[in-house]
Amino acid sequence: MQQTDQTAGKRRGATIIDVARVANVAVGTVSRYLNGQTIRRSNREQIERAIQDLGYRRNAAAASIRTDLTHMIGFLVPTFDEFHSRMLEHLAHSVRPTGRALLTYCHGGDPRVVAEALDFFAAQRVDALVMDGTAEVYDRVDDLIHHDIPIIFYNNDVRGLAADRVMVENHRASYRIVSHLIDLGHNRIGILTGDPRNSSGIERLAGYEQALRDRGIKIDPTLAARGNWRMDGGYEATKRLMSLENPPTAIFSANYGMAVGGLSWLKENGRHVPEDVSLASFDDVAIFRLYEAGITAVAQPVASIAETITDILVERLTEPSGGATRSVVLECDIILRGSTRRIT
Repeated sequence: MQQTDQTAGKRRGATIIDVARVANVAVGTVSRYLNGQTIRRSNREQIERAIQDLGYRRNAAAASIRTDLTHMIGFLVPTFDEFHSRMLEHLAHSVRPTGRALLTYCHGGDPRVVAEALDFFAAQRVDALVMDGTAEVYDRVDDLIHHDIPIIFYNNDVRGLAADRVMVENHRASYRIVSHLIDLGHNRIGILTGDPRNSSGIERLAGYEQALRDRGIKIDPTLAARGNWRMDGGYEATKRLMSLENPPTAIFSANYGMAVGGLSWLKENGRHVPEDVSLASFDDVAIFRLYEAGITAVAQPVASIAETITDILVERLTEPSGGATRSVVLECDIILRGSTRRIT
């Protein structure tokens, strides 16, 4: 895990997250202790020792400002696909022990609906907002930040905003899985790309291209087919790739939805994985384990993403405002299964 903050030359005092780490308890447990709620005696003693050892001091002025908390966290998602549904499940589970609840809004990728959602969250006076970033509403999100509503981006970033971020290593994970395909002897590798406006789409494509360059393989633009994250997009993109005069021997899909669409086209057209084409995907979902060959995939640490977001939320809502924004990048696992084979 990589983590940075945007302070320089300034020593940071102990935070609630530091107290939780030293006391070996959840951040939510420390939050309940600080707010006078009942917790187990053993936890209380551990927290009190950690506070003393760290010299932790809660800012009373900041605490008094936060008297109008609603204990509701906005969660703005583009769709309830496998990834975002799991995020909702894990995030709801993670914030519940802190005494907070999620208020969820799905925008379906429509910038107008995103704007409506932001107005809705502001009207509901949410304490903070967790969202998959979308650049079309930069000004509205910036306005929320200036009205002291903490924003945490996950999955897709919007650069230039004073928000916290919890992301995964999109570039490095894509680089690793494409390098695996190259190690198996593939030098004609197609990619099903996501939305080029999304930071995750940009980074996953860049990781694919970097892996090719580093191994001396010329980038062929005809091998990049845009699928826009969707099953139908993956279906059509795979059709385009496999209809080339010299089709790829392997395909990397930038998300699972496009991979499922690609698998549908291959099955309908009598093509077999991995005999006719190897396939690897970003995102690991249950259906990949049920597929006969098993699909090689990048596994995102969804539970860790949710827990990290919750830690930042608790710190933002219990510590003085105006602190440095945090950027956390979590590692992914590569799950090797039978959908990739060596070229002989």
